[in-house]
Amino acid sequence: MRVFSSTYTFDYSWAEVSTANWLKYCPWNQKSSHVVAVDTLSRHVDPTTGILRTERLITCTQTCPDWVLAILGGSNTSYVYETSYVDTVEKRVTMCSTNLTWSNLLSVRETVVYEPDESKSEPGHERTKFEQEARITALCGGWKKVKAKIEEASVERFKENAKRGREGFEAVLEMSRRVFGEEREREARAREE
Repeated sequence: MRVFSSTYTFDYSWAEVSTANWLKYCPWNQKSSHVVAVDTLSRHVDPTTGILRTERLITCTQTCPDWVLAILGGSNTSYVYETSYVDTVEKRVTMCSTNLTWSNLLSVRETVVYEPDESKSEPGHERTKFEQEARITALCGGWKKVKAKIEEASVERFKENAKRGREGFEAVLEMSRRVFGEEREREARAREE
């Protein structure tokens, strides 16, 4: 098993990040063109804790060498199952995802947490901490060298994708702030009239 982890601080409040999270794969994100569909499977609020739990199926197209497809079968379409928890009391979004495609050969389990970053926030200027961890395990029996190479290559690819994902989400956050700000201004002008 190999572990990829990263932390990052978004220069946006937790409210902005937790709201924009639902728009992460929208057209504003030029870095997520590989995501072709996001289907919500279930969504409910726990009446005791108030935590919103959502299950989604994310459909992606991934480039894969033709020789790999010839040996293993399948297509360039892959599926990821995601469960997220939004706790507005603790101000925490936790997202857990796992690959469904080729899960008999490679297990990728990712956890992402967004929460306010009190250490880097100032009055009137909140920031949000992003923590990401992926546990990647090749499931190819006793071939230790092959298994290690697959895991190393998968971690490298995950690292590249994570960087693009953060860049794309920054664009979504920027656009969300602008659009929601313009809407607030329109509403304020309408109330004054």
